[in-house]
Amino acid sequence: MAIDPKKHEMPSQEPAVRAHNFKEVALGYTMEVAVEEAKRCLNCKTQPCVSGCPVNINIPDFITQIKEGKFEEAYQIITKTSSLPAVCGRVCPQESQCESKCTLGVKFEPVGIGRLERFVADWHNANVTEKPAAPESNGHKVAIVGSGPSGLTCAGDLAKKGYKVTVFEALHTAGGVLVYGIPEFRLPKSIVAKEVDTLKALGVDVETNVVIGKTLTIDELFEMGYEAVFVGSGAGLPNFMNIPGEALKGVYSANEFLTRSNLMKAYLDNPVTPIQKGGKVAVVGGGNVAMDAARTALRLGAEKVYIVYRRSMEELPARHEEVEHAIEEGIDFQLLRNPVEILGYQNPDDPRDPRNGFVTGMKCVKMELGEPDAKGRRRPVEIPGSEFVLDVDTVIMSIGTSPNPLIKSTTKGLEVNNHGGIIVNEDGLTSREGVYAGGDAVTGAATVISAMGAGKTAAKAIDEFLSAK
Repeated sequence: MAIDPKKHEMPSQEPAVRAHNFKEVALGYTMEVAVEEAKRCLNCKTQPCVSGCPVNINIPDFITQIKEGKFEEAYQIITKTSSLPAVCGRVCPQESQCESKCTLGVKFEPVGIGRLERFVADWHNANVTEKPAAPESNGHKVAIVGSGPSGLTCAGDLAKKGYKVTVFEALHTAGGVLVYGIPEFRLPKSIVAKEVDTLKALGVDVETNVVIGKTLTIDELFEMGYEAVFVGSGAGLPNFMNIPGEALKGVYSANEFLTRSNLMKAYLDNPVTPIQKGGKVAVVGGGNVAMDAARTALRLGAEKVYIVYRRSMEELPARHEEVEHAIEEGIDFQLLRNPVEILGYQNPDDPRDPRNGFVTGMKCVKMELGEPDAKGRRRPVEIPGSEFVLDVDTVIMSIGTSPNPLIKSTTKGLEVNNHGGIIVNEDGLTSREGVYAGGDAVTGAATVISAMGAGKTAAKAIDEFLSAK
């Protein structure tokens, strides 16, 4: 049978429609399309795709089940190693991980592994109501700090082994970056809630509105009877450029902008926690978070949205799919441009003028690519005399985040690196016995699936540590 050289297209909302709503952009495969896509898999003996997956899902086996129409069996194979299949099928960069290793991809387009994972998870959620049974308790208690992907993965793996696990989340909704950072149109909150409910069925307790380092300390968790602690508190401290005007009204970090929109319902007509709507918006940065912020601003009614990035399209770090969607929706990419000042309104004759202190524009300079830097990327160099002003009234800074220093500042003996990341060994163990860490709290901002891999590694190490007691 001849193999289709191209993966089956993912159906999605039309750009002109989706740019004005928060419904999910990608609509998912039908059963028929999923089976046809699964048939493209060569079922290689060496299984190179598995090596590209940070949580080592048995990809050929679950795809084989799809070929045979055994969708629940496929789901069970995935969940042996992944606690968040519906999430991963949507937001993981498969193109640089499992799909990049696909043998079929040497000659044709790789198998749509992520799309198939999403299909299987969605089929399960739509057709199976029975929750997994909680395993028999082994008598040990473990605390998880943060309910993002690393924390939930660690919690799930430990719960399956009979540990009594409690997840402590600072915000009012469980999910961490999955709910506050990723927009509804890419990852519906209901999907995350279902994944969390599955973990609760396994016996995981989730305590929200608990800020570890303020409400409780890690030392107090041990005093409460927890025998090990996993820190998956993420990297929620936004970075800024330290240019003039960043304190003006209408300047946001992408973290604040997305959190207000996602969890604080700033998209409502009369929100309790408002956010600037309409007008012209500049998003500074070129990663996935920048794409999320720009596309969210568009859906909130902005008349014009710019992505301002100091390198070219070839160096843009965001996923190709997200960039493609942003272009289709009308986002204007201002490439090889760099901000040097944010301009604000000030009426010298009336200090009470309500317009005072608000953004009126952003001064930028044009750039060109010079010699490669230490990472091999061509360094952007300013072109003298190229200053210009971008007409905007909202600026969103999306140039990365750092781990929040709260855990370090309230926990004795916890070592961190120069970037604020918690230092761990290959098993996720920190400088304190019984305290493990992983995900963005260690590495700084990275992918969902890499954080899950770190949670998985730490869960294995915690199990070995407590089993030896």
